Amino acid sequence: VVKRIFSIMMLSPNQTMVTEFVLEGFSEHPSLRLLLIGCFLSLYTMALLGNIVIIALVTSSTGLHSPMYFFLCNLATMDIVCTSSVLPKVLVGLVSNENTISFKGCMAQLFFLVWSLSSELLLLTVMAYDRYMAICHPLHYSSRMSPHLCGALAMGVWSICALNASVHTGLMTRLSFCGPKVITHFFCEIPPLLLLSCSPTYVNSIMTLVADAFYGGINFILTLLSYGYIIASILRMRSTEGKRKAFSTCSSHLIVVCVYYSSVFCAYISPASSYSPERSKVSSVLYSVLSPTLNPLIYTLRNKDVKLALRRLLPSSSH
Repeated sequence: VVKRIFSIMMLSPNQTMVTEFVLEGFSEHPSLRLLLIGCFLSLYTMALLGNIVIIALVTSSTGLHSPMYFFLCNLATMDIVCTSSVLPKVLVGLVSNENTISFKGCMAQLFFLVWSLSSELLLLTVMAYDRYMAICHPLHYSSRMSPHLCGALAMGVWSICALNASVHTGLMTRLSFCGPKVITHFFCEIPPLLLLSCSPTYVNSIMTLVADAFYGGINFILTLLSYGYIIASILRMRSTEGKRKAFSTCSSHLIVVCVYYSSVFCAYISPASSYSPERSKVSSVLYSVLSPTLNPLIYTLRNKDVKLALRRLLPSSSH
């Protein structure tokens, strides 16, 4: 077994280790370069500013010191990590003629991307549970969703997903890459990297399937269950105003869940053998660029408490 492991890890004499990769990016559409630069720069600026504003509002406004907004603040942080691990390199690649990334840089990008993506999926489940407790068990909400528990849940999300990202990145570093070195994507992602490996990727594929089952399967089911109970509870309410208020508190989160899960499913819930570069690029733009940009807008435009806090933070906007 030991010999087999070493034979997988070692390169044969006529193979050379790849020290850098070439990101294909959007090179197949050279006529769209300027348009893509403008779009990605605008979206990155909006994502950064929007999520920074959300963090500033939650931390500075006492009216937003509740579990829902505490988790929203964590979501905004994850969105910043996600976009910042992808878009700066994408913009550099669009501006320059050569779009290369070192092996270490690729692994670092992979780590932060997997960390932020998996954290967001797990946090969305925690946020769904928070809404379930608020709507289905309002009398016990403040005691059960205590600051201590919320802090422990957030810390658990970050820690579990950091471990997940470490496992995937560590397994990727053990693979041999001996050419070709062109990644058919605009960032380092697991499926296209596995296709470039010249050593067996069985363990990586198994761990990817396990992660897909947990983050894309179990978490999705738990989120659906939470919203099933929430909708049933809302329908049982006699007051029309109560129904409207209850639905408004969770509608923003439900929209975010739908957008995020649909793009992630399209990108990851498929075998590596059926990997489509074009489809993956489109879905990746949705979850790594559009979703982090839209999240602050969705929560700001559809939430009265956030809009009130924003007016207090920017007094001039009320005039």
